[in-house]
Amino acid sequence: MSKKLSILISNDDGIFSEGIATLIREIKAIADVTVVAPETQQSAVGHAITVHRPLRVREVQKEGAFFGYAVDGTPADCVKLATRHLMPSKPDLVISGINHGSNTAISVIYSGTVSAATEGTILGVPSFAVSLTSFESNVDYSYAARFARRLALTVIERGLPNGTLLNVNVPPVPEEQIRGVVITKQGKSIWNDEFEARRDPGNRQYFWLKGELVELDNEEDIDQRAILNNMVSITPIQYDLTNYALIAPLREWNIAP
Repeated sequence: MSKKLSILISNDDGIFSEGIATLIREIKAIADVTVVAPETQQSAVGHAITVHRPLRVREVQKEGAFFGYAVDGTPADCVKLATRHLMPSKPDLVISGINHGSNTAISVIYSGTVSAATEGTILGVPSFAVSLTSFESNVDYSYAARFARRLALTVIERGLPNGTLLNVNVPPVPEEQIRGVVITKQGKSIWNDEFEARRDPGNRQYFWLKGELVELDNEEDIDQRAILNNMVSITPIQYDLTNYALIAPLREWNIAP
């Protein structure tokens, strides 16, 4: 009898989020699932890891049964700690999500969801991140979870190149309105950020970050454009940030020490 798959699930919305609960229900049908996720909301923390204080872990129970481990750290902390300590052996796959909100274009850099999958990739485990591209409070994660289940089996079967993970974004529409799946590039759209100055009850000033996404792409095979066309976007991404095309020109600069 073949060994049952072992899948690690994490996220950045926290262990009590609806997105992770829906994902777990689907993935448990195909694998032994270990859940290691942040104790609190960790959106937009990027690939931060905790180095100057101890990490604390507690077991979480749901409906009288063990659910998973809550970590008072970042998504990358969770995957690193799970793989290095909490699990008896490396998982066959890491899935991060289901994120509440889009992780396309420049948001990939800030995303804790993507960073959890990136950490899995760094540790040599095939990994993908999955996001439902809506910030509305009442969203249905069920189709995104079913898609993640199918993709998990495909990734296990086909594998991924070393250093590469998949960033998946699912449109927030009913399944019958999904027009297909497209393999995409990371878009160039950026956030037009601004800080709103406010005053607290003690009349001390503080700042609240606001902004809107500025669309800079028109090509059909761009992640953000795919979502607008009701297509599931799968973008292969990597953590090697080297601009290889610039290496030779920079060597011609003859920069003196």
